[in-house]
Amino acid sequence: MKLFNNFVGNPKNDILAGITVSLAMIPEVVAFAFVAGIDPLVALSGAFILGLITALFGGRPGLISGAAGAVAVIFVDLIIKGHEKGMMMENPIENMGLYYLFGAVILMGLIQILAGVFKIGKFVRLIPHPVMMGFVNGLAIVIFLAQVEMFSHKSLVIGADDVKKYISTYMQGAELWIMMGLVALTMAIIWGLPKLTKKIPAALTAILVTTGIVVFSGMDVSTVGSYIIEGGGTGLKGELPTPNMELWQYLPIGYDTFMFILPYAFLAAAVGLIESLMTMNLVDELTETRGSGNRECVAQGAGNIVSGLFGGTGGCGMIGQTVININAGGRGRLSGVMMSVTLLVFLLFTDKLIEQVPIAALIGVMFMMVIETFAWSSFRILRKIPLSDAFVLVTVSVVTVVFDLAIAVFVGVIISALVFAWESAKRIRARKSIKTDGTKVYEIWGPLFFGSVTDFNNKFDPKNDPDKIEIDFIEARVQDHSGIEALRGVANKYLDLGKEIKLTHLSPECKQLLMRNNPEFDTIIESSIEDPRYHIATDLLDAEA
Repeated sequence: MKLFNNFVGNPKNDILAGITVSLAMIPEVVAFAFVAGIDPLVALSGAFILGLITALFGGRPGLISGAAGAVAVIFVDLIIKGHEKGMMMENPIENMGLYYLFGAVILMGLIQILAGVFKIGKFVRLIPHPVMMGFVNGLAIVIFLAQVEMFSHKSLVIGADDVKKYISTYMQGAELWIMMGLVALTMAIIWGLPKLTKKIPAALTAILVTTGIVVFSGMDVSTVGSYIIEGGGTGLKGELPTPNMELWQYLPIGYDTFMFILPYAFLAAAVGLIESLMTMNLVDELTETRGSGNRECVAQGAGNIVSGLFGGTGGCGMIGQTVININAGGRGRLSGVMMSVTLLVFLLFTDKLIEQVPIAALIGVMFMMVIETFAWSSFRILRKIPLSDAFVLVTVSVVTVVFDLAIAVFVGVIISALVFAWESAKRIRARKSIKTDGTKVYEIWGPLFFGSVTDFNNKFDPKNDPDKIEIDFIEARVQDHSGIEALRGVANKYLDLGKEIKLTHLSPECKQLLMRNNPEFDTIIESSIEDPRYHIATDLLDAEA
């Protein structure tokens, strides 16, 4: 019933939102195809296949997947080197880089499925909120800069060794002003229409109105068709995707090929999952619902495998198109399915009509999406949050723009983890008291782990302490191997001096680890019904999801 409701619970908004997203998907995917140096139809086929499979089986209804730029840039070097390897073969093969690309996409999908099977998706919960805000802001800036690039004409230049290069020349004069005017008109409709009525999607209406003005007035402006042709494509006309049998004919299956494509496939899988899972988290916040990260990993992997087998490029969740979908009212799986089906219809039957859509209309939609996506509140809270969190937020945003999403997230998580470790290390305390029988008691408070070991060791004075010592862990927890070793070291110092020591209120796990290498510690560890017992709720949460 839940699956059924995902298709029929919000049909009108899902259908219209899917159509809107499919229109916004075309220039983005085509642009990323130019970046990777592949035929736009290859990227569009991949967007259709991946979008359909993830919409049907993914862990987050409403999330839109396609041939994203974060993945496309990873395959640029693979394609170039693949072409070179193809020309060096005994029987040279042109466009060999494409076959290596398809093989890498299939391997990428396998890695993502394994990530879902082994429940790697749960680790997205470890991503701190400042990293999430930095990710959103950085990606919004990247999308904005990609739209600015649309204000240019691309010229295909064939260099030495038949290397293709694209030279961009920015618009000037009347052409630029007309382009900016159409963009402003599109944005104004998207902003103003919801104030009058919310029964029709503002973005789709804006695209239709702007396209109508351009077509009936005969304006000479950049359109989807001219944009593709300028980039070296032949147009949107495509065929129904079918299994790519040439892949098995030309791709050399073996260890050398596997080792060649593995680094690219692994990096693409990591980037794709990070962007998809973080986009899923964003949709969770916008819709106040919860998706399944592990299920999304498996669906993304299955979509990429099928895409590679059918001669399509790899991809992942796309935050821009997802936000457009959510803002247009798309909530169920039907919106993603409609996006994919509409995209296929465009390629098969209505290519001439879609090629007339002005790029300005789609830029206007994306600009409004950027405004909606960017976390403007981050400017307001920068001075209200800890300095370390503000640093993480800004750093992740900058690294996302300068390098890529995966590096930015890893950097943000590492910085946040180091800050947390440093702050936690300063919280170790030891309250000292003397019992009536002369026993000195150390009541430890705070986490004992690698960061706090030094401070923990400095709390004790084995040489000058009395003959009876008690270390009480009722307010503390030993969290890692470094903490276990520190505790073992302190206990041995007292024992070597012939003093009596007792360890109280240790968790069962800590007792087991201590006695594994020091069975004699059984005599110094006291058990009590007050001993702490720690339980992990992560697996239960995954089971519920």
